[in-house]
Amino acid sequence: MTIQQALIEKIRLADRPGANALLDAWATEHGYERLLAEILDPTLILIGEEWRSSETFTLAQVYVAAKVTEDVLNKIVDLRKPSPADQLPKGPVVIGNIEEDFHALGRRMVGTFLRTDGWIVHDLGNDVPAAEFVDKAQAVGARVIGVSAMMMTTARHITRVREEIDRRGLTGRIQLAVGGAVFRICPGLDAEVGGNGTAPDALGAADLFDRLWKQSVRKEAVA
Repeated sequence: MTIQQALIEKIRLADRPGANALLDAWATEHGYERLLAEILDPTLILIGEEWRSSETFTLAQVYVAAKVTEDVLNKIVDLRKPSPADQLPKGPVVIGNIEEDFHALGRRMVGTFLRTDGWIVHDLGNDVPAAEFVDKAQAVGARVIGVSAMMMTTARHITRVREEIDRRGLTGRIQLAVGGAVFRICPGLDAEVGGNGTAPDALGAADLFDRLWKQSVRKEAVA
């Protein structure tokens, strides 16, 4: 039995302590960041797909999977957390799930790592209309909006955020980061929906936002 199969079995049994013990043992050898990218993230995608398509997982089991993920995130945050003296504050950013998308876990993971990296995160939650993203970014002075979508049907809605940014004359000034499971399996989709970039996973979000923030500053300087 692979580590992923063993984890799924623990989740089916609603055995949160057992799942954590299993993951801790693997992370001790390979590291928690590899655990998130190589084991936990793919397992969550599989559970989500099966839950939506065949309902082989119950809502209670999905809840256990979410809590196990929170446990792992907390451990990663503790390992990555710099001392207050070492961390320079960064600017405000806006994140949320695009309208009709309610898959919050990935967005929450991104928010967690962005905050750990020093960003001031304004999380708008699920099912956010395009105009609300841009309204909030303008209100708080954010140079980067991060929009999450799990499936192709909702990812297409992100084009409305791009249109709203451009309509208000904010092209370049506000950068659009996009992410979610569908972007990992469809290369080039980020550009297709109008995004300025994407990250392979939640751990890469901080680097992406840093790059896009600097890109915004450069574009504004030459405007």
